[in-house]
Order: sequence, then C-alpha cells, then structure tokens
Amino acid sequence: MSPSAVTATNGIGIANLPNQRHKIVAKRGTNFTLMVVGESGLGKTTFINTLFTTTIKEKKNQAKRHAKQTEKTVEIEITKAELEEKMFNVKLTVIDTPGFGDYVNNRDSWLPIVEFIDDQHESYMRQEQQPHRKEKLDMRVHACLYFIRPTGHTLKPLDIEIMKRLGSRVNLIPVIAKADTLTPKDLETFKRRVREVIAAQNIQVYQCPTESDDETSTKRNMDIMAAMPFAIIGSDEDVIALDGRKVKGRQYSWGIAEVENEDHCDFRKLRALLIRTHMLDLVSTTEEIHYENYRQSQMETRKFGEPKPKKLDNPKFKEEEEALRKRFTEQVKQEENRFRQWEQHLIAERDRLNKDLEAEHSHIKTLEAELEQIQAGTSRGRK
Repeated sequence: MSPSAVTATNGIGIANLPNQRHKIVAKRGTNFTLMVVGESGLGKTTFINTLFTTTIKEKKNQAKRHAKQTEKTVEIEITKAELEEKMFNVKLTVIDTPGFGDYVNNRDSWLPIVEFIDDQHESYMRQEQQPHRKEKLDMRVHACLYFIRPTGHTLKPLDIEIMKRLGSRVNLIPVIAKADTLTPKDLETFKRRVREVIAAQNIQVYQCPTESDDETSTKRNMDIMAAMPFAIIGSDEDVIALDGRKVKGRQYSWGIAEVENEDHCDFRKLRALLIRTHMLDLVSTTEEIHYENYRQSQMETRKFGEPKPKKLDNPKFKEEEEALRKRFTEQVKQEENRFRQWEQHLIAERDRLNKDLEAEHSHIKTLEAELEQIQAGTSRGRK
C-alpha cells in the first residue's frame, strides 16, 4: 500500500485534536466558583457538603445561629478547596452570603452580593489589560444557587428583587430548600407558582443547552430543565433504608427522605447540571456572555486602563450615616429642650426679681412718706 493511500485512510491527524485538548485540560485542571445565596437556616452549608461528598464548609454553632449582629450587613465568606477525581483536579471556591434576608428591614441587602460579582469581573478585566497575564486570579462566579424558603405560596418581594439583579450578572439557578417539608402535591404547586413569577417578572435563569446529537443526552437535558426550580433535600448523615441500603437522607417517623432518590427530590439532577454534564457550559457561559456583557458596558463608558469609579452608597455606610444622623437629631432636640427649660427658668427668675424690686421700691416710697410726715411733725413742734 502506498503512503498516500495510508494517509487517505488514516487522515492527517486533525481528528486527534480533542484528545490533545483532553490531555491539556486534564493536566491543568480547572477552576469553578459556586455562590450560594439565601436566608439563614435553609441548609446551604449542608447542601454544599452533600454535593461534593466531603466537608467543604464547617457548620455554624447551633447555639449562636440566632444571635444577630449589631450591624445589619451582609458578609461575603469565601471557602477554597481542591478536589481530585481520577487524576483530574478542580480548584473549588464556594462563596456564602451570611446575613442576607435575616432582618426585618432588608433594604439594599443585595448590594454587597451584586458588587462582589461585578468586582470579580472588574478584577479579571484589569488583569487582562496588564503586560504580563500568565498568573491571573480568576474568581468570577460561574453559578449562583438561590435558595428559596419552602413557604408553599410564592416568591417574596426580596426574592424577586435580588433574582432580577443576579440573573443579568451570573448563571442563576433557583433552588427550593428543604423540599421534604412539603407534600409532593404542594411542592409541585409551589414549583409552578415560582416558574410563573419568574416568567412574569422576566427573571433570567440559567438555561442549559438541550439539543444534542445523542437522543439520550437530549432527553436528559430536557428532564433537568423541566425540574427547575430544583427541589432539594440536604443531609450528610447515613441512614439505613427499609431494604438495608445505607443512603444519605433524613429519618422521620413515617419513613426516610433520600437525598439521591429522584422520587423524593431533584438533588441528582442539580448535581448533574452543576458537575457531571454542564460544568463546562457554566464556565464558558460566564466567560462568553456575563463577563463580555460587563466588559462591553465598561469599555463603552471608560477609557482603556481607567479605574472603575467607586460608589459611595455602601449599605453599611448608609446604615451608619442614618444612625449618626438620628443620634445627632436626638442630641439637638435634647439641647433645644434644655435651652428652653433654661430660658423659662431665666424668665421666671427675672419676673421674680422684678417683683421683688417693685416691692422694695414700694417699701422705699412708704418709708420716704413716713419720713416726710415725721419731718413735718417735728417742724410744727418747734414752732
């Protein structure tokens, strides 16, 4: 067989490019940043540990769970971990937002979260503009899980406000927490209401690509998207099922709620979306859509290399400013009241002194009249 025939049969090697790419990616690994947003007590830490089958975040002290801070601020907690599976490394970053939605007045409580996401885009864009770009720190958020309290009614105004702002900046994935607190019928009704609100409010949520050359993959992707918002059960404890299996779940008097049972919750579908089937799409969507949208909006209003203008309306400073203004107003009122009391006291003292002065003046006049009478009597006696 001639060499040209061998080349025609085996090709020139272009088809081997995916294998080369696989080797490079496997050697380099990848970064994945996951943000969890929601009120306290919805099981965010438990879900993260269950998702990656290891302790990524330590649980908070239960005795201090309801001890509120004196400052009503939303914090940003960053936890880093490195995971390895079959010689492939993933540098995982989990971002939590303790304090969100935990107060009666939650005005502007989403600002620290939104600003953090924008700051990561800004930091990456600034690094791209530098002469040396080999070691770039990339903490852009690839997926944001928003935990919804299972009220059984619909989304709260706070949920709608922050989901609108997150959906335009990050791959937003709504999650119904503690799904085992609702009956299957109530859960399905709640899901439908949440979907209706999302559609009515034009909230952008992550839509994974459903079409594929493989019919099995297409059906799987459609099943995943049909389950959104994902109803999950979080548990890092092993329980024994009725058939003797050891499973992750929660033990109740009426039975066991299994974490990885698709008849009980959507945990497996959410895990497949985040890790098994669409992690690369989450990363590429962040790079090609959300980051590019931010970069384009900034380049239209700023010169190359110009720093981002800093906003002075930080909610923490707003709260402090309002507290100082209130305290100053109270002090002014107290001083005004003290001044009025002092003024009234001076007026009363002046009136008292005037009366005493008039009385003394009358007394002097009386004495003068008596003196004149005495002098007149003395003069007549001498005559």
